[in-house]
Amino acid sequence: MAITYDMEIPSSISADKMFKAFVLEGDSIIPKVLPHAITSVETLEGDGGVGTIKLTTFGEGSVHKSVKHRVDGLDKENFTYSYTIIEGGALDVFESISYHIKIVASADGGSICKNRSIYQPKGDVQVSEEEIKAGKERASGIFKKVEAYLLENPDA
Repeated sequence: MAITYDMEIPSSISADKMFKAFVLEGDSIIPKVLPHAITSVETLEGDGGVGTIKLTTFGEGSVHKSVKHRVDGLDKENFTYSYTIIEGGALDVFESISYHIKIVASADGGSICKNRSIYQPKGDVQVSEEEIKAGKERASGIFKKVEAYLLENPDA
């Protein structure tokens, strides 16, 4: 049975600027703001749109060395992005892992990142609340690091 969790992360940065930095330019910004966690993100095939395959390489001490993911959806007007892990990472215990991100404007001029993660475990593998919480904290941490980068570099 699939494990789905949703989370929302508020930001003081506008939705269009956050989407541009987090999704469209994330391959270069995220390794810059989290060099110990993610050393590189490279496009193996495609132009960044649907069907693109990317390789993310993690830093020293990470549980996993790298993951490959496929872009499943990208809507630059509605600030939505979805992708599926296709190789590496936690696929030793999961059949599939997919993420759906939507960044929406908030009333105060900032934005909210709505993130849905769907994990399909292999067989009867059990996933603990602690593991889910750790995954949420990692995702939230990346988003907050990108936000801090934008606050420090308003012209980025």
